[in-house]
Amino acid sequence: MISKDELEQFFRYEFPQSSFEIVSLEDRATTIRKPIFHDHLRPGGTVSGPVLMEMADAALYVAILGSIGLVALAVTTNLNINFLRKPRADRDIIADCRLIKLGKTLAIGEVFLYSDGDDQPVAHATGTYAIPPAGR
Repeated sequence: MISKDELEQFFRYEFPQSSFEIVSLEDRATTIRKPIFHDHLRPGGTVSGPVLMEMADAALYVAILGSIGLVALAVTTNLNINFLRKPRADRDIIADCRLIKLGKTLAIGEVFLYSDGDDQPVAHATGTYAIPPAGR
């Protein structure tokens, strides 16, 4: 497992466009936060679906890299999301991820997404990542 600081540095260098904060990092789990601005909203005063999907995918990636190390070429092979309720337009989005399986070539996880301060999830996602063989 790598440290939160190492992972944050990796994201600043490899993905400078990423706009989330790693709140916590544990073995096979993470919590990340994304500040929500006007650009993230859709008509009807809610956070857009693509922003929620981005957060689910990013949380999976953070949890995987936090557990296996900096394998930049790990890639999403599947992402399923269920939108459960309207996210608050005036609150950050919080993504809580837990890896269900972490194998040599595949990782599977689930993510619950929340509007900051609300205890009911706004979305639930599951995803699979392909992990490249060592040495590639």
